[in-house]
Amino acid sequence: MSERPRALPADPPPPAADYRGLLRSAGLDRADALALLIHASGRSRAWLIAHDEDAVDAATQARFATLAAARRAGEPVAYLVGQREFFGRAFAVDRRVLIPRPETELLVEWALAHAPAGARVLDLGTGSGAIAVTLAAERRDLELWAVDLSAEALEVAAANAARHAPGRVRLLRSDWTAALGNEGFGLIVSNPPYIAAGDRHLAEGDLRFEPAGALTDQRDGLSCIRAIVAGLETHLLPGGWVGIEHGYDQSAAVRSLLTQAGLEEVASARDLAGIERISVGRRPG
Repeated sequence: MSERPRALPADPPPPAADYRGLLRSAGLDRADALALLIHASGRSRAWLIAHDEDAVDAATQARFATLAAARRAGEPVAYLVGQREFFGRAFAVDRRVLIPRPETELLVEWALAHAPAGARVLDLGTGSGAIAVTLAAERRDLELWAVDLSAEALEVAAANAARHAPGRVRLLRSDWTAALGNEGFGLIVSNPPYIAAGDRHLAEGDLRFEPAGALTDQRDGLSCIRAIVAGLETHLLPGGWVGIEHGYDQSAAVRSLLTQAGLEEVASARDLAGIERISVGRRPG
C-alpha cells in the first residue's frame, strides 16, 4: 500500500500592507493619494507620516482602494473626500457645486480690502458659498447676501454658512438679481460661469465632473457677466464697488463692459500665476 501523500503547507498570508506601501501602489499623484488616505483612514497627515510603516487594517485598505480607483477614473479629489479648503477653512462640496479654486481667493482678498465698514455685500452665483461665507467669517461688520439659481447649490451653501458663519449669510434663490427687488449693496462680487460653449477645457480634468451650469454660459462666456453688469444700476449703491472673476483672456472685455456701464476706477488684478483674474470698478457717487 502506497504511502498517502502529505498535505503541502499552506502559503503564508501576504504581509499586511503599510501606509507607505498603499501610497506608492495607488497609481496616483502623491498629494492626491495622501488626501484620499487621510479620508479613508480618519488619520491626520502628520500621523500618517509618522506611522508610514504601520500595518493598515482591511477596512481602510478597501475604502482607500475604492477612492483611488475613482480618482484614477478622473473623479475630483474634493468630491471624493467631500470638502475643499478655501481661505483656510474646509468647505463642503459635492457634484451640486463648483469646487472652490485658489485663484478665487484673490476676489475675496480684494473684497475684504474694499468693503466699506458695515456694508451690505452681495455674492451673485454663490455656489458652495465659499466667497460669501468667507467674507462673513472674516468681517463680522458686513451684512452678506448670497444668491444662486440652483436650489441644490443653495443647500450646500447653507451647510457651509451654518458651519463657518451661522446666522450671518442671507441665502436667496434668484436668476442673478431678478429676485432682489430694489435692494442696494455697497459691494457686489461674483464668480460667474465664464467658459465659452465648446471650450476644450470643459472636457478635461476635474471640469468633466463639475456642474456645467456653474462653468459655462453655453454662449460666448460673457453673457452672465453682461447680466451682472446690467443689474449694477439698480443694485450697486453710489460709491459702491463691484468685483468679477473671469477667464484668463477676458479682462479687456470685462473692463469694457464696466466702463460702458459708467463705472470709474475700472481695473484688473492678477492672480499668483500672473493672469488678470478679476476686474473691478466703482459706481460714481
